[in-house]
Amino acid sequence: MRGIPQGKLQEIVREGRGKIIFLVLDGLGGIPHPDFGKTELEAARTPNLDELGSRSSCGLVDPVAPGITPGSAPGHLSLFGYDPLQYELGRGVLEALGVDFGLREGDVAARGNFCTVDEEGKVIDRRAGRISTELCAALCRDLEERIKIEGAEIFVRPVREHRFCLILRGEDLSEKIADTDPQVTGLPPKEPKAHSSEAERTAKLISKFVKAAAEILKGRRPANMILLRGFSKLPKIPSMRELYGLRAAAIAVYPMYRGLARLLGMEVLEVEGGDLEGEIGALRRNFENFDFFYLHVKETDMAGEDGDFERKVRIIEEVDKFIPQILELEPDVLVVTGDHSTPSILRSHSWHPVPTIFFSRYVLPEGKPFKFCERSCARGTLGRIPATSLMPLALACTLRLAKYGA
Repeated sequence: MRGIPQGKLQEIVREGRGKIIFLVLDGLGGIPHPDFGKTELEAARTPNLDELGSRSSCGLVDPVAPGITPGSAPGHLSLFGYDPLQYELGRGVLEALGVDFGLREGDVAARGNFCTVDEEGKVIDRRAGRISTELCAALCRDLEERIKIEGAEIFVRPVREHRFCLILRGEDLSEKIADTDPQVTGLPPKEPKAHSSEAERTAKLISKFVKAAAEILKGRRPANMILLRGFSKLPKIPSMRELYGLRAAAIAVYPMYRGLARLLGMEVLEVEGGDLEGEIGALRRNFENFDFFYLHVKETDMAGEDGDFERKVRIIEEVDKFIPQILELEPDVLVVTGDHSTPSILRSHSWHPVPTIFFSRYVLPEGKPFKFCERSCARGTLGRIPATSLMPLALACTLRLAKYGA
């Protein structure tokens, strides 16, 4: 059971005053690594998260459903109470919104990676060694200036490091295009195939762009090829203000997550320094102005995808140091969770449920001793629930939900 339908929930939402913080450690969850015998959370020294967990209700959440590996977009939608099976968001649109590109109705956007291919054209590094954002910007300018395709206007905008966004603007374009990213190394990029007859012309346009880009990037190792995924158009989706009556704010550094927040009607706050300390500073400065805060930490996911167990542990420990500063603000609800799991042993997103802390004065606390990790959360009082249930619980614990039914 995925919980109360969004429309029914909207019917019982009422005004409230409590403050809600969702601290989202991207890719938080893990599984035991054979070299260490533990998960990253089990290995991390987290006295503050352990203390918080002892005073909270803890459990595991499934972003989509058991066994399903979520992308970042459905994982985040679930956290904010949107059924990811009802609302499908393409990565391309989120990247475009994240870099403040003025998407128009009918535009098709895709998320791009500069990558490295070998002499046989096989991908050997999907992220081109995480090239600098400055180099990415220079390459994007080169592609946009030099590639002209009849039938569509082309925009190529840098995102961060190896990531960029491709936007096509023209008549009768379709987003029903298969990804060119094989998602693994050792294989060549895929062809941008059409998923429907209406998308055939768009697929041909994208194929021309990819071939032109490959020619321009030839010899520019490590960024000597591109991968595209998440072809999408601007969707229609209700805002968090419309659904829950919340004045919501987002504190995130990476453009994709800022774009997702904008799409849901959140005000995206500026982060000085672009690091966790800057994010906490933005939270403190704006705490009185909003009801709901989405605070995003990307680095846990990056370390997991790089297969770097020890770096993921260090990042979790760094986040732990800031928990007292968050609690000093006295939020009525503090949720510590992730949009999905990224075990370093797998080097990718996974289907494993995400360990979660739900702090509120209205929960059944775990008690001491408590260690915030997957195994402890599996025994927690919150149980194993769909991620879409976290938002109704947060609304209930800030007394924003009226009784349902007679």
